[in-house]
Amino acid sequence: MSFSLLPYVQFGKLTDITKGYLDEQGIRLLMMDFDNTIVPYTTNVPSQEVVDWLARMGASDVQLCVVSNSKNQRVQKFCQEHHLDCITHARKPFSDGIRRCLEKYNIPKEECALVGDQIFTDTLGANCAGVKSILVEAIHNHNIWLKLRHVAELPFIYLGRNRRRKP
Repeated sequence: MSFSLLPYVQFGKLTDITKGYLDEQGIRLLMMDFDNTIVPYTTNVPSQEVVDWLARMGASDVQLCVVSNSKNQRVQKFCQEHHLDCITHARKPFSDGIRRCLEKYNIPKEECALVGDQIFTDTLGANCAGVKSILVEAIHNHNIWLKLRHVAELPFIYLGRNRRRKP
């Protein structure tokens, strides 16, 4: 696979990704980062917009699975409450968790994508695993370390911004 820090495509937020877009790209499995992609780091309560999006996507033929580096029980609790599969301890950017997800669903990686808010874990991990990387803006960079990480990611966000056009 490819060592690249450039996302395949960028969206403002998770809920901007539509079933139509996924169909156009041939994506049948959407892996999702948890913290700052689905919910902020500080809570496991999603916005109503995210709840509605999960319901719409859950009713479609696109498979959803949370792939998180977190070891926190709140990820598993959230996934149980929202009827989502999850892979925790994913170790992104290494491919372990992504590979476990691909094996679980037995869907070719060309038909899979991973959406997340971080270049150095989510985008790099997806690219190295050979799945499409979708970058979304972090919901809330609530501390100095997240803000500094975001500054370090800005060149790659800028370079990747016009790489692929979203519909």
